[in-house]
Amino acid sequence: SWRFVRNVAVGFLPSAVVGLAIHRQIEAMLGNATIVAWALVLGGIAILVIERTAPRGSEKGVADISLGKAVGVGLIQCISMIPGVSRSGATILGGLSLGIERRTAAEFSFFLAVPTMFGATAKQLWDHRHELSAGTGAVGWPEFAVGSVVSFVVALIVIRAFVAWISRHGFGPFAWYRIAIGAAAVAWLTLR
Repeated sequence: SWRFVRNVAVGFLPSAVVGLAIHRQIEAMLGNATIVAWALVLGGIAILVIERTAPRGSEKGVADISLGKAVGVGLIQCISMIPGVSRSGATILGGLSLGIERRTAAEFSFFLAVPTMFGATAKQLWDHRHELSAGTGAVGWPEFAVGSVVSFVVALIVIRAFVAWISRHGFGPFAWYRIAIGAAAVAWLTLR
């Protein structure tokens, strides 16, 4: 239990530090469709390369991940601050590239999502607390509460199926989907 908690905590810390340090730059990139399109293409290529070259791991659970690998996955998670880069994709593939077994890498990614999403949400709520309190924003507390509950329930349902699917089939289809959508977006942005 201690090693599990330790691994999730040290995997979360890099993104917390980097996210707080450069949150303005991250928000500025969110409006740039070209960054998102290229991130989709490059991410798809990275998935294909890592799927073929990643060493096979032997961990049988998040607690079996070494401290160094947990920190490494945490550092790789910071890449997902670039719009268009999937947080779960970055952490799962980062884990694979560090030699973590596929199912364990997927489980670790989802456990890392809890403090990461909680921290990002808490930061956004704090930054927009005045709009929420005044009721002047497009989303108020009732909408936020409903969205949170629905997201949590859907995540619980989907995670088990997703982990089982990628354990058997890998990420190849997802990579090709990203490349196709990203390439179409790059072409459209270039031609308009």
